[in-house]
Amino acid sequence: MNTLILTTHHTPRNVSDHIALGFTKALRLLADTFFAKRYGHRAIVLETVAAVPGMVGATLQHLRCLRRMQHDQGWIHTLLDEAENERMHLMTFIEVAKPNWLERALILLTQGAFYNAFFLLYLVSPQTAHRVVGYFEEEAVISYTGYLAEIDAGRHANPPAPRLAIDYWQLPETATLRDVVLAVRNDEANHRDVNHGFADTLAGQPSADADHRDEPRKAA
Repeated sequence: MNTLILTTHHTPRNVSDHIALGFTKALRLLADTFFAKRYGHRAIVLETVAAVPGMVGATLQHLRCLRRMQHDQGWIHTLLDEAENERMHLMTFIEVAKPNWLERALILLTQGAFYNAFFLLYLVSPQTAHRVVGYFEEEAVISYTGYLAEIDAGRHANPPAPRLAIDYWQLPETATLRDVVLAVRNDEANHRDVNHGFADTLAGQPSADADHRDEPRKAA
């Protein structure tokens, strides 16, 4: 994956985009405050949150299509795949980081609060909801890039990949944590582009507009 793809950033175009970006930055600040460079534990909490939007979006799109008696244009399947993929990220990092009771309690509180907030947001503005996810995934790509940097610098252990990860991503038997992080980062970049595309569609804008998308940003 080239540098441009890794640093892609959607420049806010309207109030909805600015709200989505501000919300994302606030959550990023909380993650930085609580976890700093404890990337494995950080991933566990963040992936718990990341697995919520796809399921919420798929549910509400499903109900919308039933009410309107129309096709979903493939959105439901895409969102369910996203939710499943993010859940597998979580299952993998649980084996890597082994969360303690305090982190498990934080996961319960975070998921409960975020699910309800995102559900209401999607009801009010699906466009803003998908933009939030797009920005979430931008931050995820940056976070996993930092994780890789720590591994490459020898400041973070690089143990063998969990069997779950090897089977799910069809990695070689010799795969390590670094290979897993690379696979996860690729997933997040894809989710980023899909959700920004959905938000563009809902806003009636062309997806991947060269004036607003693919703008480089520096990794934190």
